[in-house]
Amino acid sequence: MKLHLKIWRQKNAETTGKLVDYTVEDVNPHMSFLEMLDHLNEKLILADDEPVEFDHDCREGICGQCGIMINGIAHGPLKNTTTCQLHMREFKDGDKIFIEPFQTAVFSVRKDLKVDRSAFDRIISAGGFVSVNTGQAPEANTTRITHDTTEAAFDSAACIGCGACVATCKNGSAVLFTAAKISQLAQLPQGREERTLRVFNMVKQMDEEGFGNCSNTEACQIECPQNISVLNIARMNYEYNRARILRK
Repeated sequence: MKLHLKIWRQKNAETTGKLVDYTVEDVNPHMSFLEMLDHLNEKLILADDEPVEFDHDCREGICGQCGIMINGIAHGPLKNTTTCQLHMREFKDGDKIFIEPFQTAVFSVRKDLKVDRSAFDRIISAGGFVSVNTGQAPEANTTRITHDTTEAAFDSAACIGCGACVATCKNGSAVLFTAAKISQLAQLPQGREERTLRVFNMVKQMDEEGFGNCSNTEACQIECPQNISVLNIARMNYEYNRARILRK
């Protein structure tokens, strides 16, 4: 396959970026999207040109580092798929592909396709801790959790923090991410001791980071590679209102 790429190049957060044209040939349809970028970078290095920088780690759809905008869509055209799990067979020979970072008011570009998503880390840190017994592991059957509750908590915990929800939201909202992290612990006995303080602190931190408000377009769930449900937002609102009542 021969592809025509328009890739966002930006030296650092202080400089202005722009789209730069590249043409790559001999692209195997079985390559992942990141392998295609590796293929391009090998050619750039051989030509004494600077390679394109992009975030990646596990390349197994687990870590959430690989998120980029592909033709204006977070993670690309294949639904519920991370960029690293997107393969070039989803494109056609001769296609023009626009490749850009997750640019939002909060996610600043570090270089090229790399963005600063440390705001997510600060939101999680604001959630504090969970109460656990640090002694001998308790008997599993002594903590009774229904199957439905367990599955619901796991569904929330599936969020990998890639930032696609923020990048695709017209308001740059991080509500789905924050709601998933709050819902995960609120539904489990281990997280209920601090549930009131946790929801206040995480929502406060989210607002302080400068993320936009949610207007319920549900674009976040549509573009989420893990298909995190917007019902988590309803759970977060419930937890927040419950916390306000208990504080009175």
